[in-house]
Amino acid sequence: MFSGIVQQTSRVTNVEHVPGLARITLDLAGLTSNLKQGASVSVGGVCLTVAAIKDSHITFEMIGETLDKTTLGSLKIDDHANIERSIRAEDEIGGHRVSGHITGTAEIIKVDTPSNNHILTIRCPAEWMDFVFPKGFIALDGCSLTVVDVGDDWFTVHLIPETLRLTTFGQKTVGDRVNLELDPMTQTIVATVRRYLDKRSF
Repeated sequence: MFSGIVQQTSRVTNVEHVPGLARITLDLAGLTSNLKQGASVSVGGVCLTVAAIKDSHITFEMIGETLDKTTLGSLKIDDHANIERSIRAEDEIGGHRVSGHITGTAEIIKVDTPSNNHILTIRCPAEWMDFVFPKGFIALDGCSLTVVDVGDDWFTVHLIPETLRLTTFGQKTVGDRVNLELDPMTQTIVATVRRYLDKRSF
């Protein structure tokens, strides 16, 4: 489980592709204290398991499902990814509960940069919009963000300078894709209400 508060961006130092599997190594310097093989780490919003540790260089393995549903398969050496260690019971949750189980990828279709602001417009499948509400939570590349405006198949998020400093969003451009995780609590509420209404329709 994660909080959606990105701790740093880390550089990809090695990528290996074999049939049905990819191994990716990142330099997690500064975040490796007490990190053990088998631990969960959010890499670009995706919950990955530590497969190997060599000093600060941490290797993760990704199977076909992860490669198909996320952007991680396109990462190259020297690219950077948002990183968050899993939370502990006593940790403050500054964002919202994030599982690292990606719904799918979404496309940045507009970037606006008015004075001291950074606004991304994101397009996703229209059926996902049933779970996206103004002032609701959404996780993009592992970062907990608040939805501002919504349309039939798009929504916007506004990024503060601190978020841009700590994440990869400052380098994102139109056409880039991001890993999107819908808020599990919102999905549960919507599904519950739908079941209730369906039963009342009889």
